[in-house]
Amino acid sequence: MRQCRTCAFRRIVEKLLLLVFHLSALNRMYSDEDGILAVKIARTVVECHVNKAKAPEFSVPDIFKTNSGVFVTLTTHPGDELRGCIGYPEPIMPLIDAIKDSAVSACSRDPRFPPVKPSELKHIKVEVSLLTPPEEIKVTKPKECVSKVTVGEDGLIVQRSWARGLLLPQVPIEWGWDAEEFLCQTCVKAGLMPDAWLQEGTRIFRFRAEVFSESKPCGDVKRRKLGEEHGRC
Repeated sequence: MRQCRTCAFRRIVEKLLLLVFHLSALNRMYSDEDGILAVKIARTVVECHVNKAKAPEFSVPDIFKTNSGVFVTLTTHPGDELRGCIGYPEPIMPLIDAIKDSAVSACSRDPRFPPVKPSELKHIKVEVSLLTPPEEIKVTKPKECVSKVTVGEDGLIVQRSWARGLLLPQVPIEWGWDAEEFLCQTCVKAGLMPDAWLQEGTRIFRFRAEVFSESKPCGDVKRRKLGEEHGRC
């Protein structure tokens, strides 16, 4: 009898895990194949730009022709130190064009780093974060923003006058921040005081990302879990 109950319990757990998997898949905008293609395009564009060669034309599915936000992140291997990270938070151009432009910017226009050299390419991993459109967080009182932010799922944009800062969804997990600290650090990224999110006139937006990354330079591309150790954008 006990063995039968154990088997029944295992079957219930398996069904629940399968349900969670299917619900997670339903929430995805992009397939694994889309993510692999996005990273390979970014890798090709980075290598061509660094080597001063013309990038080829890419054949892409229709979803790449739809306007979408994207970030391209470059990290060192094996150190996992950030080497460049630039992108478009807003869906202002077709995804394929946003990937190509972000790839060029990540390897040559990030003001925090010198341009990538050809000798570095074999030691750099490429990651692409495919973004949902930003949604402004509307609250009655600023402190209510904390309850509207889901760490591990949401990325944040803080905007106040000319100042604007963005942190991807993976960042707070990698640094161990809660929602309030995430809000503060996004303000700092914008060049504001940490508590600027509490001030009238500050606008806060949230978005989500599907992240695809090389396992090693030019290696296999996989959908990345946001909690994994990685260079911070």
